[in-house]
Amino acid sequence: MNMRRGYASTMPRGYAILAALISLVVLVCGAIYLGVGPAHGGTAGRTPPHAVVGWVGTWAAAPVEARTEGHRSERSVRNVVHTSIGGSAARVTLSNLLGRRPLTVAHVSLALRAGNGPAAVPGTLRAVTFQGAIAVTIAAGAQSMSDPVAMDVPYDRDLLVTVHTPAGHGTVTVHPRARQTSYVADGDRTRDLTGDAYTTRTRVWQYLTAVDVLTGDARGAVVAVGDSITDGVTSTADTNRRWPDVLADRLNRRGTGHYGVLNEGISGNRLLHDGRGPSTIARFDRDVLARPGARTVILAIGINDLLHGPGTPAAAPVTAGLARLAHRAHAHGLRVIGATLLPCGGHHRCTPAVDAVRGQINAAIRTSRVFDAVVDFDRALRDPYAPARLRPAYDSGDHLHPSDAGYARMGRAVDPARL
Repeated sequence: MNMRRGYASTMPRGYAILAALISLVVLVCGAIYLGVGPAHGGTAGRTPPHAVVGWVGTWAAAPVEARTEGHRSERSVRNVVHTSIGGSAARVTLSNLLGRRPLTVAHVSLALRAGNGPAAVPGTLRAVTFQGAIAVTIAAGAQSMSDPVAMDVPYDRDLLVTVHTPAGHGTVTVHPRARQTSYVADGDRTRDLTGDAYTTRTRVWQYLTAVDVLTGDARGAVVAVGDSITDGVTSTADTNRRWPDVLADRLNRRGTGHYGVLNEGISGNRLLHDGRGPSTIARFDRDVLARPGARTVILAIGINDLLHGPGTPAAAPVTAGLARLAHRAHAHGLRVIGATLLPCGGHHRCTPAVDAVRGQINAAIRTSRVFDAVVDFDRALRDPYAPARLRPAYDSGDHLHPSDAGYARMGRAVDPARL
């Protein structure tokens, strides 16, 4: 108890009151916004057309698996995440979705990252509370969203979300293959500005599944749902070169409006069947429809159903599954962008039969009326002299996943005007 009182005294005081006030502001702004009619109906004050007033996702990562961290002493995990949109406050979501017993989190902090390591920018470190308390217990299979944290969150910056758990925490819900280095320290190091205590590095995001920002001038969030190609598994680590990152840079630098871009890719994920994480159909509500401010979804999924699915690959089940997701998204008011499947020629699983089915699926995506628009990743990245293969400059070397140049080309292939 003394430790908790000491911790609270080193942070800005009155977080519970501040959280309540910020929440009230959000409710009032939402009421004003709803009172002026649909988003396309005009502006109110300084709010631009099509703006979303309230919470919008700036970063997300789908929970994938549970890992047992052994019997180490209490520790702090400093997750490094990259914002796609800014705001005047933030909130985080911690997950125990795949845990087998309740998860106790003793302290959480949020800060801007300084440089390329685990250090925080002085003056930005904030305590994170949950219903006014610094500690929270999350039931197995559940998640917990924090109170609002008042801070100036810029777009295109790294945040540090540090989670301290006591000894005996057991299984940890993680997103592997993060392509981002995060850090681990022994003990409660949530208050540390320096990164000296964070001597262990990790390439998975632990506990953390979302960061939202409070904004009055965003146009909403674009959710990219897919497999390892969306997850950016072959992109250069610690450089934010996945194709959704490239898209976020384009959207927020070109003056076309401020969009959060959320990467809900899972390496190995399939559209129709569980495997590496639940199928896209099974996780669609959680990872897409429930995202704050979600306005558009890009469906970039299906190749693993051909390469790793049961039985003989066929186009009809995949196209039917994509149509099912499109209908569900439309029912929730989202715009749907269908994405063609990339060439895979040269990959050991991409037989001529698989490639023929891939071609059928792409033809159906291009001509289907179920999508509001199509992004043709296939045409953007294929080799013009060997259309079943990736252009060499866009190939990471495994003939399935793009290189950094290929991911950049994918991010440029999305037309902002169609969002």
